[in-house]
Amino acid sequence: MFPKKLNQKLQLRIKNNSFRKLLVSNNLVDFSSNDYLGFATSEIIFDKSHQYLIANGYKQNGVSGSRLLYGNHELYTIVEKQLKSVHQSEVLIFNSGYDANIGFFSSVPQRNDVILYDAYSHASIRDGIQLSNAKKYSFLHNDLVDLEKKLLRHSESKKSHPELAEIYVVTESVFSMDGDSPDLIELQQLCKKYKAHVIVDEAHAVGVFGFGLVQKNGVENEVFARIITFGKAMGCHGAAILGSNQLKDYLINFSRSFVYTTGLSPHSLITIHFAYKELISSGVERPCSVVQQLHNNIQYFKVKCIELNLSDLFVESDSAIQCCIISGNTLVKKCAVVLQEKGFDVRPILSPTVSKSQERLRFCLHSYNTRKQIDEVLNCLVNLHVINI
Repeated sequence: MFPKKLNQKLQLRIKNNSFRKLLVSNNLVDFSSNDYLGFATSEIIFDKSHQYLIANGYKQNGVSGSRLLYGNHELYTIVEKQLKSVHQSEVLIFNSGYDANIGFFSSVPQRNDVILYDAYSHASIRDGIQLSNAKKYSFLHNDLVDLEKKLLRHSESKKSHPELAEIYVVTESVFSMDGDSPDLIELQQLCKKYKAHVIVDEAHAVGVFGFGLVQKNGVENEVFARIITFGKAMGCHGAAILGSNQLKDYLINFSRSFVYTTGLSPHSLITIHFAYKELISSGVERPCSVVQQLHNNIQYFKVKCIELNLSDLFVESDSAIQCCIISGNTLVKKCAVVLQEKGFDVRPILSPTVSKSQERLRFCLHSYNTRKQIDEVLNCLVNLHVINI
């Protein structure tokens, strides 16, 4: 017999039209995946990775142990050294972005420390924070005025309560549900003023904005930790935490999602290696690079929205994530179905993933989307009778 309380929760999801189920991959025009640069389907990266493994005798499917036991094979050293050079920081590879955030936030902030996190922070950040013994408070999304109020309050408390040792401020460089970004330079300067440690999740920025917005803004030496993932623009799997050598040592000793999990396979690691080589060799800032092609598509999408009087429906974003607000789970799901029937893979984002009335269609743009595809999908959006234009 399935537990009654669990069944009630499932039935509530069905009633609210927010019930999730797994869908089989389709052959529609991709406006849904996180493969922003096309690396996930790159035959060049696949072939180079495969050839390297064969040539160097890595004929194994897994590593059969955690990195602290049997699983720390030499490819970890090669890839972490490569990433250290690229990101100008010490690097510790984790199995996924979720593992990295859980491992960091559950182990680094200590009892009586304070975590101030953006209200739109990803679920993996929130879950990690919940596992921490630190005090935790959200600040309004990308609102540095509200953040400073909270920094001031906790800095004052620290004077009378010296046991409140550290303050950690958490944000994302590109938010996954809105595609927008904070002012990282002002945020860093504000945190420096109040002696707070800055942590930035760069999952949706690395690759899309070169080596991430922290480096693009030149504040990599001022940030306590960066969390990067390889499952988005880099088109492979895994994640890493970037920071000081002491932070790396600390995580190796105390991050439970690092200590108690089997390491990544040789194939996963060498794919990260060649994905970065492909990003670098394509010339991140060159007009012909895949990164520039992506940004050309982002700009074209935004200009087309203006021409079609759609801009007011979209959240302001310069990233590959462009979100059209359509309130209500039922309505936004119907819109997604219409677009899918027209041949476009556009997915609805439902509450409770986003707040009620903030349900949306999320358009993920890619370097390989054509202008014709962008024209057609936006014209379909215009023709949806639910949008009064």
